[in-house]
Amino acid sequence: MEKVIEVKRLFAGFDGIEILSDVSFSASKGEVTAIIGGSGSGKTTILKHLLGLYDIQRGSVSVLGQDLSLLTEKEMNNLYLQMGVFYQDGALLNSLTVAENIALPLQQQSNLPDNLIEEIVRMKLGLVNLEEAYRLYPSQLSGGMLKRAALARAIAMDPPLLFCDEPGAGLDPVSLESLDHLIINLKNLLGMSIVIITHEVSSILRIANHIVYLDKGVVVFEGSTAEAIDSEITELNDFFSAILNNPYKTSRS
Repeated sequence: MEKVIEVKRLFAGFDGIEILSDVSFSASKGEVTAIIGGSGSGKTTILKHLLGLYDIQRGSVSVLGQDLSLLTEKEMNNLYLQMGVFYQDGALLNSLTVAENIALPLQQQSNLPDNLIEEIVRMKLGLVNLEEAYRLYPSQLSGGMLKRAALARAIAMDPPLLFCDEPGAGLDPVSLESLDHLIINLKNLLGMSIVIITHEVSSILRIANHIVYLDKGVVVFEGSTAEAIDSEITELNDFFSAILNNPYKTSRS
């Protein structure tokens, strides 16, 4: 399958402390790849490398077929237009309405007329079932609504690749399941590839096709979700132990 991400022998460290050690993995087009592991395992460091926020010290990182270490600033900016990011805290601007937040990337990165941008914003809000929030401010939204608004902004430019950073953090189980189904529906509707950083086991079982498990900066497992469930790797078994006794098929959509 076509790879949207390829990481090869990536090392990273700060202040003499090694964070990532010989990390290699890939993510395929059209799939949901979950990068998982305990606190301090290196998940956030990997995400920041994938987003081009950290310089590559050793190894290589390719996103949508482009080696990040070889890109000029202009080329990197063009690549950003093909990437959406869904942050755990929403990262919406409180001084702008929900509609204005979603319109912002369209206004900054396109030459579309205002009336077309308004139509796109309404369409994106419709996709996340949040039409009623058009004129509301982020402070007026519930936690679940805030997540959906942030997701609408992340897909404003119809990116082929979406990064989700702990999207379910702070949600109750019902809202979390609703968000998971929404993410999958959008993936199928828009044909996106998704990379998700999460520790929510229920979400992983519902939405992930491919799993990369990190432990202390090392990839100890890469494979399908079914293979992860059946794995005899102790660290992976411990991670999934909270719900391994639940029927696997009913845990996934």
